[in-house]
Amino acid sequence: MTRFLLVMPPLTGHVNPAAGIAAELTARGHEVAWSGTESVLRPLLGDGARVLGTGTRAFRAQGGHGLAALRSLWEGFIVPYARFTAKPLDAIVREYRPDVLLVDQHTPAGAMVAHRHGLPWASFAPGAMELGRPYRALPLVEAWMTGLLRGLWERARLPEEQYVDPRFSPALVLATTGPALTGPAPTGPVLPPDPAPNLAAVGPVLTARPHDPDFPWERLLPGRRRVLVTMGTLAGELGADFLARAVRALELCGPQVQPVFAAPRELLPGLPPHAVAVDRAPVLELMARGELDAVLCHGGMNTVGEALAHGLPLVTAPIRHDQPFVAAQVAAAGAGLRVPFARVTPERLAEALDAVLGSAGYRDRAARIGRELLAGGGAAAAADRLAALV
Repeated sequence: MTRFLLVMPPLTGHVNPAAGIAAELTARGHEVAWSGTESVLRPLLGDGARVLGTGTRAFRAQGGHGLAALRSLWEGFIVPYARFTAKPLDAIVREYRPDVLLVDQHTPAGAMVAHRHGLPWASFAPGAMELGRPYRALPLVEAWMTGLLRGLWERARLPEEQYVDPRFSPALVLATTGPALTGPAPTGPVLPPDPAPNLAAVGPVLTARPHDPDFPWERLLPGRRRVLVTMGTLAGELGADFLARAVRALELCGPQVQPVFAAPRELLPGLPPHAVAVDRAPVLELMARGELDAVLCHGGMNTVGEALAHGLPLVTAPIRHDQPFVAAQVAAAGAGLRVPFARVTPERLAEALDAVLGSAGYRDRAARIGRELLAGGGAAAAADRLAALV
């Protein structure tokens, strides 16, 4: 039996795929513990998970677009979260004594603690941005990011000559994606032509989530085409405006299209009676049951990968971070359409939804890309690679 410690940020889109890998490790007889913000991890993982809390602290809300969003992410969350969790993580490692750490790329303190204690660690990449160099044309931006990471390394009092970029483990980088979503694209991140052997693109993790919310299955009407609308947690103030436009767009699509909104009901004005609205949806179960025909989302890697793995075409309205890159890749592959989050009109959004719902070409290409992603092996392949680190 091997003892694994998963170091995760308080971000649902990062925890959910890691939970699938943890379930696979547990099923193989290994011991798994989580470290991070217990108030976020516990509702996602359930009472049975072992959560070693690092404390709770409010961080600045992420906002902006482009470079402003990047600065907000790093200065408002990644750096302060690393500083806040450094000492608790060190104490957790001393007490729990893990054999291997799986460290999310947004929690660099985990990599530094592993380095200090001489423990093998793997990087976890649930998004696309850190797999390539989207800012390679902006060397000052890259230098700024490196400076922040070196500052954390120095703050941890680790030897300068031993510096390792804490986003990239020299032993293993687990990515829940595949070349179909990160391969060469003019506007997307580009993996090196010959990726390093430590990169394992295992594809989406589709393990069932036992703590998914209840859902009103009886409200799904027979004979309708259905669109899931889910915009993640980064929509911010503009999210309500976009959702209002999405409600109107799906109304324009006609009664033969039934929308399923994963959003608070108060953000959905004028919702038609045949629409379904829940705060949280059991996304994987909806997909696995074949209840959906398309997905309207923000272009997050998890949602996109899950949709394509089930052969569902997408309309993406990316907000920030790696979402524009993922959305561009989906559009370039012909598996969906991209619309501007802040400016798309209900009429244009309805046109895009009608196009992906009505064209067999989008569905066929989504299914093909889904097969390519699933070939990565998912949670089983991730567990194989992690076990090999011991």
